[in-house]
Amino acid sequence: MTEERVLALAGLFQATALAQQLANDGRCDENAFESSLSSVFRIDAPSVVGVYGNVGGVRLGLRQLISQLDDTGRDMAVTRMAVTVMRLERSLSRQGHLLDDLQKGIVAAQRQVEHFGQDSPQVIKRLAELYASTLSTLKPRVMVTGNPQQLQQPRVVEKVRASLLAAVRSAVLWRQIGGRQWQLLVYRRQCSMLARGLLTGVTLDNG
Repeated sequence: MTEERVLALAGLFQATALAQQLANDGRCDENAFESSLSSVFRIDAPSVVGVYGNVGGVRLGLRQLISQLDDTGRDMAVTRMAVTVMRLERSLSRQGHLLDDLQKGIVAAQRQVEHFGQDSPQVIKRLAELYASTLSTLKPRVMVTGNPQQLQQPRVVEKVRASLLAAVRSAVLWRQIGGRQWQLLVYRRQCSMLARGLLTGVTLDNG
């Protein structure tokens, strides 16, 4: 386990935690959402940390990862989504045409970012539609449970899907740098220690 893999995992768990927050409450940690959304557009980032802007960009994800690994306040819904996203990414990797469609869709959404801004309803809707037309067609499908009233709100559903697209982005990154699901079991303690070190570092840097 390396710090880079822990950061990618934190990105994955952050995005799934955001999806769960939205499904339950209709709102989420806006700073974390902004960082996760940004990661979708940083396809050619020079480093793993660059995908998230800085380590602080996955602060929520590091906290989530520590909770999941240490069994302290583990949210099984977030864990299930994260594992499903990992499996979904493997399905995606075997579908070249969908990968192409995803990349083209992200480039198109990037043009909207330049016009409307990244957090605009137009961009979030475009990313949600991209998720629905590509990743939602694959198995396994990511099942999101929460407050039915929230999940009937189109804007909330769009933000959930945009968050799941960011989760897949991190799962792709995790796989690219040698991450494998079994490592979470074998290197569980080491992963937790690295995550704690990264979280402590970013907390100290921010006072």
